[in-house]
Amino acid sequence: MDDLDRRLIAELRADGRASLSELAKRLGVSRGTVQNRLDRLIESEVILGFTVRLKSVADDDRIRAIMMIEVAGKSTRRVVQVLRGLPEIHALYSTNGAYDLIAEIEVANLGEFDRVLSTVRSIEGVARSETSLLLAPA
Repeated sequence: MDDLDRRLIAELRADGRASLSELAKRLGVSRGTVQNRLDRLIESEVILGFTVRLKSVADDDRIRAIMMIEVAGKSTRRVVQVLRGLPEIHALYSTNGAYDLIAEIEVANLGEFDRVLSTVRSIEGVARSETSLLLAPA
């Protein structure tokens, strides 16, 4: 990935519904360049999918949590790739200390929450995790 790829991803994070023409204009490149870059990022699985962001009012009944994940050995890259493919994980960060990754999780109900926890914990390379529910803004 180069600077243009990173800028394209940043634009898509800000507005995943932007047209190729609009992205090209924002990035200062041709529409064909954007299409080729996007195709390559999808083909190489750098981009695993697209999602919807909701206004906070629509999120009021959602269950949100922070999951700290310890990765065994040198499997961080593969674990990150699998985690990025889970639509319930809205953000993923590398960190220092006892844990290697922090995932922001958002689901509709406790059943989904339990399923996501089980899914993450069953990923090969995940050694241990600790999860905290987010209750209310401070």
